[in-house]
Amino acid sequence: MSPVRDDALAYVGHQVHVMRRREVGTLLSWAGELAGRTLLDVAGGDGYWAGQAVRRGARAVCLDLARHKLAFGRRLRGHPGLVEGDALALPFGDATFDVVMSVCAIEHFDDGPAALAEMSRVLRPGGDLVMSADALTRAADWPELFERHRERYHVKHLYPGDVLRGLLADAGLDVVRQTYMFRGERAQRLYLTLSAKGGRAGWNAAAVLSPAIALADRRTPDEAGSVVLTHARKRGS
Repeated sequence: MSPVRDDALAYVGHQVHVMRRREVGTLLSWAGELAGRTLLDVAGGDGYWAGQAVRRGARAVCLDLARHKLAFGRRLRGHPGLVEGDALALPFGDATFDVVMSVCAIEHFDDGPAALAEMSRVLRPGGDLVMSADALTRAADWPELFERHRERYHVKHLYPGDVLRGLLADAGLDVVRQTYMFRGERAQRLYLTLSAKGGRAGWNAAAVLSPAIALADRRTPDEAGSVVLTHARKRGS
């Protein structure tokens, strides 16, 4: 394939999505000025989003276990450093990065607290962790949809905001801000329906709904939702 075609495929896969553009755009904005800073994207797949940090001047690295995703990422123009590795045993020294990012990854790990401890370990004191996670605060309302979602995407654990706050505190990180996406009942059901019945194509096809979902989120109390976004800072100076 040509570089142009690979870049186009990556754009469609990541940007033409019902939530990912808003989700990662928020996380990167929370990270603040990236020029000259080091950034690690944990379980970042082909490195597309870490590549967006590179465009903002960061020295970025994407880590993932999926070799085929990393191989595709190496064909993308302006890609970050790409490293094959385990989020539960990051192959980096202590206090290596200014920013650590993780996009809807922790719910797939067997041991979420261990992953957070590793992210904290490689983050310098005062550094920023920006992450998202499946919260699915109303999953019990639609057990069949949730079970299909869990099986299809190998979801091991859910992380509502309060649970994540406690785990981050245990890892030496203080939450700066937190927000939910897909907050209302209809939005949460849509999220699970797209996951259970639509698959990847469903997420892409539903991209046209993104503005309406964002508007509905703004009109709904920020107390619950399908995905929780969190900005935390490592203690120390």
